[in-house]
Amino acid sequence: MSAEERRESVIRAATTEFARGGYHGTSTEAIARRVGVSQPYLFRLFPGKKAIFLAAAERCVEDTIRTFAEASEGLEGEEALHAMGNAYTKVIEERPERLLMQMQMYVAVKAAEEEGDHEFGESVRAGWMRLWDTVHLPLGADPGETTQFMAYGMLINCLVAMGFPPEHRVWEGMYPSARAQGRLQH
Repeated sequence: MSAEERRESVIRAATTEFARGGYHGTSTEAIARRVGVSQPYLFRLFPGKKAIFLAAAERCVEDTIRTFAEASEGLEGEEALHAMGNAYTKVIEERPERLLMQMQMYVAVKAAEEEGDHEFGESVRAGWMRLWDTVHLPLGADPGETTQFMAYGMLINCLVAMGFPPEHRVWEGMYPSARAQGRLQH
């Protein structure tokens, strides 16, 4: 396996591990073990745990951006909104580690900034802005529509992360494309 292929394996493994344990609760040993490499080899690929986390966070954001961009391609307004909502809900139901990694990113930013480390926040906020821009244009470049879409997305993240089943009444106020469809992993 090439170094680049190993890096990809590390990012995938790190996403799974960090999604479960968060930044502070995940060891580089667990990531190395999941990939099947030694810790010293892991540190030849990445300078440290923080770099691994930021690479996994970047991948998570880029995958979400790609999901929205592909879903909304050639669409505008309400059609784009529903296509992006459907695509996103499907992804987080089928790949729960993506949802959990997002949630861990937000926790890691706050914890790092409390400790005076602003690199996490700068990186995650930059990704968030790329995500914002990706949905902003298909939604008519309307800040209100973009804010509402992103707000629904965060609510969906929280409801799915807490395990609310698709038939629960908390989903009733969601537009149909934003509702969990029953593929949730409990």
